[in-house]
Amino acid sequence: MGGGKRFAVLLCAEDSDYVEKRYGGYYGVFLEMLAEEGETWDVFRVANGEFPYDEEIDDFDGFVITGSCNDAHGNDVWICRLIALLNKLDSLKKKVLGICFGHQILSRALGGKTGRAISGWDIGVTTIHLSSSSSKLFSSLKIPTTLSVIECHRDEVRELPPKAEVIAWSEKTGVEMFRYGDHMMGIQGHPEYTKDILLHLIDRLMQRSFIVDSYADELKARLGKVEPDKDAWKKLCTSFLKGRL
Repeated sequence: MGGGKRFAVLLCAEDSDYVEKRYGGYYGVFLEMLAEEGETWDVFRVANGEFPYDEEIDDFDGFVITGSCNDAHGNDVWICRLIALLNKLDSLKKKVLGICFGHQILSRALGGKTGRAISGWDIGVTTIHLSSSSSKLFSSLKIPTTLSVIECHRDEVRELPPKAEVIAWSEKTGVEMFRYGDHMMGIQGHPEYTKDILLHLIDRLMQRSFIVDSYADELKARLGKVEPDKDAWKKLCTSFLKGRL
């Protein structure tokens, strides 16, 4: 039971027609992973300038920042507003979970640095390694110290905020996860994604000439051989967001 808690998704992406029809948009994808009985969930389409009012922020127990096509190192008006909101949430010690772009913008808001990944695109199912301190943090969850997660990014956290701690890394990305205090956590991968969503994104990236056809074919072939640890990620994300660690 959720105990009447209230959460909000800060949506930083435009829904594609496909994701809207199949999953009820990215908001629906996050609800599928995180929502539990008895809770209230809202969505603020921050990329369209829709933000919670200052006086309603206190009504929420936690916030989730989604992925985005935008760069977390950009200075669009909505990105600057989002950084100001995240600083406010930090001062109120609200639980915040950042995913992909959300992970990067959370790091930036807290004083870290983001930019293009030195190793280029990371698209597919990636194995990440939990640090020894995070293994202790997540010990009650009984999850493995290596986890597979869907990734789709070409930016990364280059430098952590002061007082933040790396809690997972991969061969391609030094900061796969970080935590800041007990109330903020970033995940570079997409624990909420299905392989179906990633296949759709690969096609979109190819159509927009972000990646070449041969690379897209290679990614699709590789994707058939591995599965993300969706159940473990669901447990980890819900436990963090709802203060059950």
